[in-house]
Amino acid sequence: MARYILSLDQGTTSSRAIVFNRQGAICAISQKEFSQIFPQSGWVEQNANEIWASQIGVVNEAIAKADLSASDIEAIGITNQRETTVLWDRTTGDPIYNAIVWQDRRTAELCDQLKSSGHAELFQRKTGLIIDAYFSATKVKWLLDNVEGARAKAERGELAFGTIDSWLVWKLTGGELHITDVSNVCRTMLFNIHTGSWDDELLALLNIPHNILPQVRSSSEVYGQTRAGLLGAQFPIAGIAGDQQAATFGQAALVPGMVKNTYGTGCFMMLNTGKAAVDSHNQLLTTVAWRLNDETTYALEGGIFIAGAVVQWLRDSLGIIQRSEDVESLARSVPDTEGVYFVPAFVGLGAPHWDSYARGTITGLSRGAGAAHIARAALESIAYQTADVLDAMQQDAGIDILELRVDGGASRNDLLMQFQADVLGIPVVRPKVTETTALGAAYLAGLAVGYWNSPEELAQLWKMEKRFEPAMKADRRNSLRMGWQQAVAQTLYKKEAL
Repeated sequence: MARYILSLDQGTTSSRAIVFNRQGAICAISQKEFSQIFPQSGWVEQNANEIWASQIGVVNEAIAKADLSASDIEAIGITNQRETTVLWDRTTGDPIYNAIVWQDRRTAELCDQLKSSGHAELFQRKTGLIIDAYFSATKVKWLLDNVEGARAKAERGELAFGTIDSWLVWKLTGGELHITDVSNVCRTMLFNIHTGSWDDELLALLNIPHNILPQVRSSSEVYGQTRAGLLGAQFPIAGIAGDQQAATFGQAALVPGMVKNTYGTGCFMMLNTGKAAVDSHNQLLTTVAWRLNDETTYALEGGIFIAGAVVQWLRDSLGIIQRSEDVESLARSVPDTEGVYFVPAFVGLGAPHWDSYARGTITGLSRGAGAAHIARAALESIAYQTADVLDAMQQDAGIDILELRVDGGASRNDLLMQFQADVLGIPVVRPKVTETTALGAAYLAGLAVGYWNSPEELAQLWKMEKRFEPAMKADRRNSLRMGWQQAVAQTLYKKEAL
């Protein structure tokens, strides 16, 4: 009797559930967007209960679409937006405040204080991260300091902290499990990636009590069962990974030196560095990729805060497209941007600049510029930001990257992928299954229950759909990238030259 793996892909703007078969092919997919809350400039929140409702809703839809019953599911894998922070009451299960999203910048000033107090080296040495509002630690501190009664409840052990994976597992198990995995916990800015444990010194520095923290588990093991009565049958939750680590696993980038880039709301590049935690000298992040069979794999990562979200902005705020898919045809209606550059620093700039106070700019406008030029510049901004990260990554790792594996929603945009290959000067390779984030979570869960036997078996399932070869001449590439660098220099908060 055929069995299947169910992947829960809880993203920044939507929740999805995907059913995979033994060949790693999609049998059914269901997706639902949920609300984004912007209380003030730079603040981004979500309703954690709405996230849960959207996620459990698409689970039932996906199983029905595949013409299956819950008893046909072998295991669940979970992948999630990382760093997004939830605090909830252990007794009632209710969040004490909205989830604070990874994009949120409200704690930028606190991060500045930590850096000016000389703590930057301490955090980077222990966590592999740069002190930034992006990560969970200062969000937790803000919640404890600003939600009435929160700190007292936390001190009494009445609250639980989690990133979205922890929240989903708590809900799926009816509050029986309060856990996370290494790929998520390493993004909290509270976890020592070398010792593999929560760091008491960092917790004390931010005045975060240990008793609110989830238990840290590996990325592939049977954690527990879904609660009775939730889905019609009980089955194991057996894989957890943050979205970018899951996408790397789903891309079968399992060998040191392999690199992938995911084009989602943000854009995230990850280079497998194997058993070595490579220190970055170019403001990239040293992070845990996953832990399998008691062996930790590390990676270098560069995060871009705004990628696909710039297309949503063109749709929702500027109104020049009706659907996100329309951006490619609009951009193709002009041969180039006519010198227009769009730096979408809506919530600051991530790697390799890490400027929390930068805000978006459009430069090079002339009387002849129109909606199509802005749309094309918006797409090209995704490729330019990716190129900046790849340059930094090659310098840190001391290797020449020969190809870039791509996935995520915007990777289906052929215009963007060709331009990406052109500005990088290396091939860009798109797999047949671009839902690699969900696929990676499915693979991790399947390995834990013996559905697949080994990572080597998974590597054989990866198949190429299209390869984009660079076609742009070097002088043109260099000229375009110089223009981009100038646009970024005008965007940075202190306006310093790069």
